[in-house]
Order: sequence, then structure tokens, then C-alpha cells
Amino acid sequence: MLQLQSITKSYPSGSTVRTVLDGLSLDVEKGETLAIVGPSGSGKTTLLNIIGTLDKADSGTAVFEGANLMEMNSNELPGFRNRKIGMVFQLHHLLPQCTLWENVLVPAIPLKSKNNEAEQRAEELLKRTGIWEQRFQKPAELSGGECQRAAVVRALINRPSLILADEPTGALDHENAELLTNLLLELNKELNTALIVVTHSMELALKMGKVYKLVDGKLVDG
Repeated sequence: MLQLQSITKSYPSGSTVRTVLDGLSLDVEKGETLAIVGPSGSGKTTLLNIIGTLDKADSGTAVFEGANLMEMNSNELPGFRNRKIGMVFQLHHLLPQCTLWENVLVPAIPLKSKNNEAEQRAEELLKRTGIWEQRFQKPAELSGGECQRAAVVRALINRPSLILADEPTGALDHENAELLTNLLLELNKELNTALIVVTHSMELALKMGKVYKLVDGKLVDG
């Protein structure tokens, strides 16, 4: 489903250049779960942003379901990302002025022809995640765990092939972190959506099917 080959990415650092990813390769199969661990600054989020088309590698190849991400232009990438990739971050990034219901439907706005389907899916997922009764509340009226569950529903609303989660439990207490982890894994199994998690939590990482460590710009078995 996803193939990365010889990915490199560098950033200016004062008078020098800092290489974050150095010839990195990765294959991800449909429905697979994997975790990427490593110290802060090792390039985990950079890698996730390249997979999620929020950033571009300096060189290498990135192919997602037959589409060459390196060849897509800035006009093509947002639509591709919206259809194919769901993203969950450490902070939920819900729109404070919108209700939970409105927030989870935001990714479906560009796909006007599928609005009815999206609303049916939103109802199904909100009930599945236990926050249906809170659908007309705004983020400030919800707990951190409820907001993060809403972020998961939002990520899944367009039936993506891949979920990218960057420290999804980092802002949660242990109980809510465990609930969210189990939710992601249950939805992965039910929907056959691949899941890549970047995390500092080995407890979370070890629940994934594979664990990789990012070392010197490359992935090694964790």
C-alpha cells in the first residue's frame, strides 16, 4: 500500500545542514499496524509529515496505492490527503467555535456528493466511540479524552486507507490513553485501515504489530 525508498530530508542548522532522514525505507501493507519510536529530534514527526504529504522529501521515492507522492503538485496533494489519509495529533485541533458534530464532518466538506454518507458514518462512529450524546457540545465543554476520540472520528470520516497518529496519547492520562489505544486498534481491525503511530510510549508501541526505532535517519527493528 505504501512504499518509501531511500528517503532523505535535511534542514539548515546555522551554518551547516542537519540530515534528519538518511536513505530511509519502509513498506506498509493494508491493515497493518506499526509504531515508530525514538528520541525527540530524531525525525519521527518529519517522517510522518512526509507520509502524510504535509512535507516533501529532498530525494527518494514515496508511492501510496500506486500514486507517486513526489510527483504530485501543491494543487493535487490536499485532495489526495483528504481522501486517503486520516491524521490524529497529540493535540486534537478541534475548531473551538464548532460543535463536535460539525468538527468531525469538516473533512467531508470538499466531497459534497458524499455528505449524506458522511453524516451516516459520523453517527455510526460517534456511537461506536461513546460520544454520540455529546455531539452538539463544543470542545471546551468536553474532556480531553472525548476531544481526542472526536479527532479519531474526524480522521476516519472519509474512509482513509491509512491513519497517521503523532503522539495521540501524549496529552492524556493513563486511563484515557489506554482507552484511545484500544479504540484505534479496534477500528483498525474492523475497518482494515493501516495505522502508523509515532510515540514515546513503549506501552503503546508494543501493542502495534511492528515496532521500528528511528536511528541516525533510518528505521531499524525496535
